Amino acid sequence: MKKILIIEDEPSIAELQRDYLEVNGFRVDIECSGKRGLQQALQTPYDLIILDVMLPEMDGFEICRQVRSQKNIPILLVTAKKEEIDKIRGLGLGADDYIVKPFSPSELVARVKAHLTRYERLTGVTEQKKNEGLRIRGIFIDVASRRVYVNDREVKITSKEFDLLYFLAKNPNRVFSKEHLFERIWGMDAAGDVATVTVHIRKLREKIEVDPSNPQYIETIWGVGYRFNV
Repeated sequence: MKKILIIEDEPSIAELQRDYLEVNGFRVDIECSGKRGLQQALQTPYDLIILDVMLPEMDGFEICRQVRSQKNIPILLVTAKKEEIDKIRGLGLGADDYIVKPFSPSELVARVKAHLTRYERLTGVTEQKKNEGLRIRGIFIDVASRRVYVNDREVKITSKEFDLLYFLAKNPNRVFSKEHLFERIWGMDAAGDVATVTVHIRKLREKIEVDPSNPQYIETIWGVGYRFNV
């Protein structure tokens, strides 16, 4: 049974989320305090975290940052704000997705299932693949450990950053639209916010490129999408 942590300071909302998730076969814990939620997230193994942005004691952005520095599980941000900057900030800190209040519990369940399914598929490495890796110029992508090395030095990347980099790198010199990448990596309808892709591309460039403003690996094809150059 998959285990989910909800960090939400409004008990009625948290309990409604828990009820719907439990009906769908998940085990759910709730924390209403930011500091206690962070402690629980770091000390207890969870398969996914649903994290409200506005919390007492510590906001969801800081919790996301600290959890992502230690764990590679999916993080779903919940926010009452619709401002683009808040969404971009959360994604830049390593969140995998966000959902804006008010939302239907069935939508939340659908997103949770989608992220868990995709995470399992992308992290499930068979014995045959354990020694596989992908090397392109100065970058080495270790498929088994899901680690990335640039000029033989490991760079820390999030789960979705790894998925995006690996997909582009194993399909070199092909141009993919933001919509295609969003559907492929996040497993959702492209009607979702493809700004997610832009944020993750920017973060990847900061980690793998010598000069992110003049990228040599991940190239922007204006008006079309992105291409990984070999």
